[in-house]
Amino acid sequence: MAGGTAHAVPDRPVAVEEAAVSSSPAVASNRVLTLPNLISFLRLVGVPIFLWLMLGPHHDVAAVIVLAVGGSSDWIDGWVARRLGQVSRLGELLDPLADRLYILAVLVAFTWREIVPWEFTAALVARELMMIVCLAVLRRNGFGPPQVHYLGKTATFILLAAFPVLLLAKAVPAIETGAAAAGWGLAWWGIVLYWIAGFLYVGQASRVIRAGRAEGAAARTGEPA
Repeated sequence: MAGGTAHAVPDRPVAVEEAAVSSSPAVASNRVLTLPNLISFLRLVGVPIFLWLMLGPHHDVAAVIVLAVGGSSDWIDGWVARRLGQVSRLGELLDPLADRLYILAVLVAFTWREIVPWEFTAALVARELMMIVCLAVLRRNGFGPPQVHYLGKTATFILLAAFPVLLLAKAVPAIETGAAAAGWGLAWWGIVLYWIAGFLYVGQASRVIRAGRAEGAAARTGEPA
């Protein structure tokens, strides 16, 4: 939901902005069978279950539970990985993948069920397309994806909190007015932060590419960058 996490690729790593990451990130290992990876995998399993509940039998209350668990557990896998010293490259891939798949699944289901307007869906899809282009340009210049920015993670968390509240408003008419107001407040706040984080990623990528080109030119001329 919010930019990809750097993982094991043969590219040069993207320089990290001081405000973008914690002061001492853990070193990722090649381990696969870890508790945080299991949590991330279970989050991924929830995506097709959510879609089936929404688009098949329309079990909205059950879908709310699946979505709430999947969204609220967004931070758990990372916290467990750092706490147990089980940060892995696979986990760094699975975590943002689960976020994006949940957001995509919600957009498909909510737009189909007319829970959110198409303009809201278009705004989120446009931001994802911007990030795809940004990542493609980075890779073309020999860089891997940028590390996750705290603002991007915050925006993703807010969106994943807004979605079950909006669905709850649809599923329980007795609380529709209050839940809809709270859900849309979170949703619009989340999407604004989501776009701001996207522009930060693009700005960071632009600076890194310019710095890389300057280093390359300096290496060819034998002058310091």
